[in-house]
Amino acid sequence: MCRLYAMHANEPTKVECGLVKSQNALMAQSKSDMQGYAHGHGWGVADYNDGVPMIEKQVWAAFHGEHFSRKAARVYARTVVAHVRRATVGGTSIENTHPFHHGRWIFAHNGTVTSFDEVRIKMLEEMDPLHRAEIRGTTDSEHLFRYLLSLFLRHPERGLCAVVQEGLEQVIRWCADVEPTALPGLNIILTDGDHMIGSRYNRSLVYLQRDHVFLCPICDQPHVHHDPQTGYQAIEIASEPVTFVDDWYEVPDRTIFQVAEDYRLDMQPLGRALSDQQ
Repeated sequence: MCRLYAMHANEPTKVECGLVKSQNALMAQSKSDMQGYAHGHGWGVADYNDGVPMIEKQVWAAFHGEHFSRKAARVYARTVVAHVRRATVGGTSIENTHPFHHGRWIFAHNGTVTSFDEVRIKMLEEMDPLHRAEIRGTTDSEHLFRYLLSLFLRHPERGLCAVVQEGLEQVIRWCADVEPTALPGLNIILTDGDHMIGSRYNRSLVYLQRDHVFLCPICDQPHVHHDPQTGYQAIEIASEPVTFVDDWYEVPDRTIFQVAEDYRLDMQPLGRALSDQQ
């Protein structure tokens, strides 16, 4: 189990409050989330500078030292993905720390691919040789990332959301074939900086929409240097609410979503028919 946070906006936006300063900031969750679990096996923060992913990762807990706080204070971007890890598959190492990246793509995962040793073989068989050779760590998450990118490389004409849905549902089937009663956790965020796709499957996930520039109740400052000719729009997605003063909404379980042009979530059922058959 891990905790993740993502922000996608039409103007560069600061995320320091969500990551560090707010009542339930991601840094606080690394020490103890709302269920009392610590996520101290590493952290990573990714944003985009002129379309190029900029990623900082460390293997210690986000609440240890000042590194996480300093990174969060520097981030001012349209798209951000952050993650604190509670290891389930794979040891503590930089190679196993989220977010993962390939080219412009950034990926973070909260959950576990059940019966991973068996499912891993099936993913590798379906993986493009390029992505199979690029695997550096031992996590189910990195394998899932490379598997989904392989599918999209093979069938870009189907569209990113449809391909990701197909891939996740195949992984759900493989998990059920090996261990029918197991419940895989497949909360993901996948983005290239312009598009953002995600899912909720057997883990908590919430979102918050912004349709105007706001004065942050935490720092008493706006998080954006607003262009008055543009209507500010943004969405934040998190494993659990990072503030207690905003209207966070729950993403329905077993859902795949994409951030639309108006920065709202377009949602579709994920794997419901498969679960009904089990």
